[in-house]
Amino acid sequence: MTITDIKIRKLFDDGPMKAIVSVTFDHALAVHDIKVIYARDKHFIVMPSRKNPDGTFRDIVHPINMDFRAMLEQAVIAAYHAEREAYDNGTSVLCHKDEKETDGSFSL
Repeated sequence: MTITDIKIRKLFDDGPMKAIVSVTFDHALAVHDIKVIYARDKHFIVMPSRKNPDGTFRDIVHPINMDFRAMLEQAVIAAYHAEREAYDNGTSVLCHKDEKETDGSFSL
């Protein structure tokens, strides 16, 4: 399975959650709402999940083995760092997202 696209949907400055990401595999399957978290002096990803009636969370989708998880995490975190740098330099599309959303001309 090959990652064919990574889109950083939203960046956050405050708190441990730093980004929300969508990943496309083989131009055929998209996984939305992967979160980039920074805690304990490192970045890692959290897969999309839902809250169970007992208050616990269960992943909706997740890697089955450690090799694939490591590959996915490395790719997502690298994309996050690239987007964060572009945002800080003012060249990211996310820099102007709020402005464009107000006139209805922006779609991500």
